Amino acid sequence: MLSVADVMAVATPPGLMLGRFANFVNAELWGRPSHMPWAVAFPGAAAQDCGPDWLTICTRHPSQIYEAGMEGLILGAILLFLAWRRDWLRAPGSLLRVFVAGYGLSRFIVEFFRQADAEFITPTNPFGNVVSFGSLGGFSMGQVLSIPMIFLGIGIVIWARKRRARPA
Repeated sequence: MLSVADVMAVATPPGLMLGRFANFVNAELWGRPSHMPWAVAFPGAAAQDCGPDWLTICTRHPSQIYEAGMEGLILGAILLFLAWRRDWLRAPGSLLRVFVAGYGLSRFIVEFFRQADAEFITPTNPFGNVVSFGSLGGFSMGQVLSIPMIFLGIGIVIWARKRRARPA
């Protein structure tokens, strides 16, 4: 069962990448407003609402592309490297654990650039943080949900390595 999960973990990143490209093409899940040279102007009234201080066309981080790169290219390359160059397919469940931790970490990082869900945004909480650290910022719902995935993946990798290192 874990061997099948490992193969699925290696096969999943290209699908995630294609899904994020589809989000970009469909102008879904866009990022926070940005003045970066690669920022994108998405169509629609909601995407163009960057607040009263925004004086030009509202451009946003292409967070879908960031996520496609992290979840698809980077995580996929790491999993392929571990599977074929480090022979991790011989240790059932190893690649699944790395996938869970890597996917959680990718989502956590990209959430810093993604526009929060509308139900969490208020005049006093413009970034839509569900956990606030005062003037230091906070975490979005996506980040809060990613943290257990990161710890679960890392914890199981460590546990499995220690277990395998014990003499039989």
